[in-house]
Amino acid sequence: MKHDMKPRGAAAARVPRGGSSLLAPLLLAVAMLGGCDDVAKPPASNASNASNVPNMSAASSASAASTASTASTASSTAKAANASESSRASNTGFAGLGRDADDYARVTRGRPLVFPQDHGPHDGYRIEWWYVTADMKDEEGRDWGAQWTLFRSALRPGPEQAGWESPNVWMAHAALTDATSHQFAEKFARGGIGQAGVHIRVLPARQASDDGQSQSRAALATRDQSLSGGQSPAFSAWIDDWSLQGPDIDHLTMQANGKDFRYRLALEADGPLVLHGDAGYSEKSGQGQASYYYSQPFYRVSGDIERAGKVHHVQGTAWLDREWSSQPLSADQRGWDWFSLHLASGAKVMLFQVRQAKGTPYRAGTWIGPDGHSTALRGDQIQLDPMTWTQLDDGRKLPTRWRVRIAGTTGGDVDVTADALQPKAWMGTSFPYWEGPVRLSPGGTGYLEMTGY
Repeated sequence: MKHDMKPRGAAAARVPRGGSSLLAPLLLAVAMLGGCDDVAKPPASNASNASNVPNMSAASSASAASTASTASTASSTAKAANASESSRASNTGFAGLGRDADDYARVTRGRPLVFPQDHGPHDGYRIEWWYVTADMKDEEGRDWGAQWTLFRSALRPGPEQAGWESPNVWMAHAALTDATSHQFAEKFARGGIGQAGVHIRVLPARQASDDGQSQSRAALATRDQSLSGGQSPAFSAWIDDWSLQGPDIDHLTMQANGKDFRYRLALEADGPLVLHGDAGYSEKSGQGQASYYYSQPFYRVSGDIERAGKVHHVQGTAWLDREWSSQPLSADQRGWDWFSLHLASGAKVMLFQVRQAKGTPYRAGTWIGPDGHSTALRGDQIQLDPMTWTQLDDGRKLPTRWRVRIAGTTGGDVDVTADALQPKAWMGTSFPYWEGPVRLSPGGTGYLEMTGY
């Protein structure tokens, strides 16, 4: 599938033959599933928004449509992508993540993670993401959850290139959740032309130390201001007007918006980075498929959220996940259940199970002590049992209450129940999944992600 495009800069990009800018998410989703790797110049606005968000980008290639029209187009786009995903699931794993790595870079055991360089993008690998979830309370004691995610997907192996020859496409998700409702938005963008990306600028050690605290407490310049000649953040991830940026990975400002919601949050880490698996080599199948995986689970978060015009001040905790790979799953793996938990004791836990077409799920995790010391967890230490299932409006059922047990940790055995704050926290995005905050009994908070249901 090719398109005869004559780009005139990101701000002037137009969809040929009168097409809608909302076609771009479908083309990109198909490309990420491997259906059209030869797409070099897809129709693109300045970060096409595939949710029913009325405030389209100023660089959009089509005039802003009505909310109803936008929602209808987004729904059709998601359905088409979901149908494509389902047709391929039998031999490529969930969302195509079980496709063979081919000529893409391979994940190998023993490759050391290097910071701050590994906070940035990794040319040659097929897929990676920057993933933040936050558990918060507002001034009235109500629970909230926020999600900010940026995905990079390479259409072909090789390094990043400037302009329309970039191999990368970008997808982003944002969500705001409480006990009464769940809202989300989705964006897509093309690499190489400034629509989206991740930038790392290595600061001299003295500047990073002296300026980090004060910069993190100030309102950071927006991405557009940074690119126009001002002092750019040392870390900056963005797509359109959504951003995650700051003087270093431990001091970030996170902002995003969608229809009737927005947030702007300050993240301050008070603990170390955590490498999962074998020093960052995280196996996912027992058959060799793996990713490089690390987290920053020690963020304190504060800031403002807004829903339907009402602003709330919130505080709480947040967790950043970073992963990259070229084939994280095997072809027979259908989806996963992933937990990031802040226990009442001050310890933290990352757990996941990847469900397979046949046999028991592949399980692994990391125990993180209050002091930041971490220990890899084996599959036989972990027991994840669904307790309550929720039926969504489209008829599908998912487990939204879990019993989580871990044996033999340095902090003793763990036995908690994780209840979804909002059982219908379904992300109806191009690759649909469930994502939302959970509350632990006898105490604690966390986030749960479920795919492949």
